[in-house]
Amino acid sequence: MSSDAVTRLLHSWRDGNKAALDELLPLVYTELRRLAESQMRHERGGHTLQSTALVHEAYMKLVGQEDAQWQNRAHFFAVAARVIRRILVDHARARGAVKRGQAMPKLSLDEALEVAGEKEWELVALDDALSRLAEMDEQQSRVVELRFFTGLSVEETAEAMGISTATVKRDWATAKAWLMREVSRSVS
Repeated sequence: MSSDAVTRLLHSWRDGNKAALDELLPLVYTELRRLAESQMRHERGGHTLQSTALVHEAYMKLVGQEDAQWQNRAHFFAVAARVIRRILVDHARARGAVKRGQAMPKLSLDEALEVAGEKEWELVALDDALSRLAEMDEQQSRVVELRFFTGLSVEETAEAMGISTATVKRDWATAKAWLMREVSRSVS
């Protein structure tokens, strides 16, 4: 998919050209589907949401944003990853996966990252920790979202955020250590 074509259509759509939206969907659908499938791999087996439904719900939320100021393709997909994550977390919360006082086994961050979502409470615990991280350091939080939830490489994350690969590596390592501590606290 041409990054320039997607960016051009996003800008045209932002400027009021409704026809640009019809041209945009075929260009972004495959990537949105890849994002959704990536997220669903982290979910528990037998999840009631399917990748296709997740893509459609995310797309409707993305195009329903009246005041979206899409900067480029990378910005669109970064927001898409956040929307997909939010849909999954909201779904997990709605199902009441975490009940007050329920004993949960301890997990390291690496274990939580590998199996996040196999049990809905793990996704909720990770999301809660990531929200706390965002309050302290928005950049580290975005690095985690792009690396873990979107599946971007260090280089792709650096490009999407407009920062160096060294900064991405440093933020990723720091955020993982902080999240490991927070997730282990919340599941103990």
